[in-house]
Amino acid sequence: MEINRVFANNIRRLRRCRGLSQEALADTAGLHRTYVGAVERGERNITLLNANRIAEALGVSLSDCLKETHD
Repeated sequence: MEINRVFANNIRRLRRCRGLSQEALADTAGLHRTYVGAVERGERNITLLNANRIAEALGVSLSDCLKETHD
């Protein structure tokens, strides 16, 4: 699977597990809601800085967001 798809699936799963809306995650990460939505859909090439902001907002490491899961 492509790395952007892995990242997108993981942040969507983690966000939902934490009961966060895209808007709440975006606010915590200092990003715009539509940007987070586009990242979750795999429509944006995200920078490492913004990927790390999202990971921190979710309370996980960036490497956790990049691990391929099989669920």
